[in-house]
Amino acid sequence: MKYYFAPLEGITGFVFRRLHHKYFGGPDKYYMPFVSAMEKGKIKKREKRDILPENNENIPAVPQILTNSSLDFLDTAEMITELGYPEISINLGCPALSVVKRGKGSGFLSNPDKLDRFLDEVFNGMEKRGITLISENWEGEELKSPDKPSVRLSVKTRIGRRDSEVVPKLIEIYNRYPMSELTVHPRVGKDFYRGTPDLEAFRAFYEESRHPLVYNGDIYAEDDLQKIKEMFPKVQNIMIGRGLLQDPALIRRFNGFEGADKDELKAFTAELYQQYRVEMETPGAGGINAVNRMKELWGFLSVNFSEKERCIRKILRAKNPVEYESAVREIWQ
Repeated sequence: MKYYFAPLEGITGFVFRRLHHKYFGGPDKYYMPFVSAMEKGKIKKREKRDILPENNENIPAVPQILTNSSLDFLDTAEMITELGYPEISINLGCPALSVVKRGKGSGFLSNPDKLDRFLDEVFNGMEKRGITLISENWEGEELKSPDKPSVRLSVKTRIGRRDSEVVPKLIEIYNRYPMSELTVHPRVGKDFYRGTPDLEAFRAFYEESRHPLVYNGDIYAEDDLQKIKEMFPKVQNIMIGRGLLQDPALIRRFNGFEGADKDELKAFTAELYQQYRVEMETPGAGGINAVNRMKELWGFLSVNFSEKERCIRKILRAKNPVEYESAVREIWQ
């Protein structure tokens, strides 16, 4: 079984990835927060920093691209391939309203015909640009040419924008293209993370997809993992997001090793905060950028401190580094 760390915008940037890998290890891949593709391969400065190889050294990181323009995708994918990444993920799952209303992410799923044309232009366009696409069968056998630059194109999808009636059409479309893996989060976009994953919709992919499948959705504990293993025994890859933010050593535990102890979490959060102070400091901000970034993480870590709800509230209400640091000292006492 392989385990992948799902991206979460605003939390799992390169500073977080490097330190998570240092302290906990575990993931076979770290999927990066999406890059918004623009004309001629241009991307935002912040996104460019996140994908620079020197910021992801010795980390199995996978960039993902968000767009509904095949030309913008191809320009950006060509740039990322030149950076040396062996895989690029196509984001068809983001549920954020700012993304969906532009027909991107899970919003793209409401227009299957346009999505089909996009994928056709992307997969054929990569080959036309001299980039060989690597795909794998269920047994993991690689299918590629040794004579050209090569990259895997994978897809991360939800099961629809508003409802799952589009699932059969999505499976039909995805089966036409040589993607290396298909990650399915069996929720529709409008549900964000509410409710429970639609495992019957995932079963349709399981039974009909010709691609190696990755399951994503609500894996928080061993029981959750075991349920998916029993229901879908051919699935060999699991993507975990919020579960790893609540328990950074979750994959390590799945692999039979010790979970995170207090000293480890303390050291991890302390170094993460200090690196955010360095990387995110802007004139006049007074350290609040790092504080806000840490507050997002503590919103997930809080499940481990049920006996210290008062301290957690103080962390989440902190308005400056002094308040934050005081609350954190208190939680470790």
